[in-house]
Amino acid sequence: MKALTWHGKRDVRVDTVPDPSIQDPTDVIVRVTTTGLCGSDLHLYEVLGPFLEAGDILGHEPMGVVEEAGPDVTALRPGDRVVIPFNVSCGTCFMCGQGLHSQCETTQVREHGTGAALFGYTKLYGQVPGGQAEYLRVPFGNTLPIAVPPGPSDERFVYLSDVLPTAWQAVEYAAVPPGGSVAVLGLGPIGDMAARIAAHRGAGTVIGIDLVPERLRRAQARGVRTFDLNEYGDTLADAVRDVTGGRGPDSVIDAVGMEAHGAALAKGMQQATTFLPDALAAKMMRRAGVDRLSALHLAIDLVRRGGTISLSGVYGGMADPLPLLTMFDKQVQLRMGQANVWRWVDDLLPLLTDNDPLGVEDFATHRLPLAEAPAAYEMFQKKQDGAVKVLFTP
Repeated sequence: MKALTWHGKRDVRVDTVPDPSIQDPTDVIVRVTTTGLCGSDLHLYEVLGPFLEAGDILGHEPMGVVEEAGPDVTALRPGDRVVIPFNVSCGTCFMCGQGLHSQCETTQVREHGTGAALFGYTKLYGQVPGGQAEYLRVPFGNTLPIAVPPGPSDERFVYLSDVLPTAWQAVEYAAVPPGGSVAVLGLGPIGDMAARIAAHRGAGTVIGIDLVPERLRRAQARGVRTFDLNEYGDTLADAVRDVTGGRGPDSVIDAVGMEAHGAALAKGMQQATTFLPDALAAKMMRRAGVDRLSALHLAIDLVRRGGTISLSGVYGGMADPLPLLTMFDKQVQLRMGQANVWRWVDDLLPLLTDNDPLGVEDFATHRLPLAEAPAAYEMFQKKQDGAVKVLFTP
């Protein structure tokens, strides 16, 4: 089959690789019909190379049709249409029972002290072949795939794999009071969708902050009050306070993470690891990694006293300095973590209706054949051609 594979920093290729096969009686093989390019895929493209091997198959946002089912699979049969969550979770352990599928005890990668395995995402998370491919082996066939009805386009459902539950959890963790205010830092796929969900769930004021004109215009079209970081610079916090009663927003969602702009020293440290031997680079990143914390520091500055910050952007540093005095003094509440996909499916499925309140049908800015994935990665990383969300058709 054809699959998008990693070969080095900014080097991904569509290769011919062996087809996946049933390895466990509860496995299913899914023929992928649509698969997404995620912002966290750019971390693999750019800085997390020490935890990858040449030939690793990337991608964790697939949906498709069951081609084959293991002998113990009773919940699905060939021909069923499914979305595959990015968490590899069993659905039956203690953590899954708590709604913490990202901490699944069956698939935790204990060798590295990390949570549940993820599709297409480094040795740290199990080195499980990903979904930017023509076929995908999916374990836990009775509990992991999300069955969706035939008929509507893939765009109705594909975002259940990651974008929708990640954005929903970001808003849930933000604890926006009814009619309250929320600022969303970063209007890429997760930030854009989080702003939509916050408005849908009753936020009175939704503020979006970014520096890409196309992303700002896209959010404005859905009623978001936007601020261009290029325009406001160091005065941004004061400008946001001016429109939130002088206090700052009740909640802030950081949908940026380690890819934040600025912080030249931290950026330099990130980039330096890519020139080290993999073993040494991995050790440095695990013990002394430092993120670009511009977005998080802005979130701490913006949020009102007693407010809540929700982190959905991925951070990878192990030695990140935080302004704990400020956080303590402001009585900031902080929540974070990988999205627990299955925890939010029942909340989200009713919204994927003909009314399409979240605008999933036209959420993608680009739909491309998988053969064009290498160019799409470069385009998305450089924020070219108005790219916000890219979907591939294998």
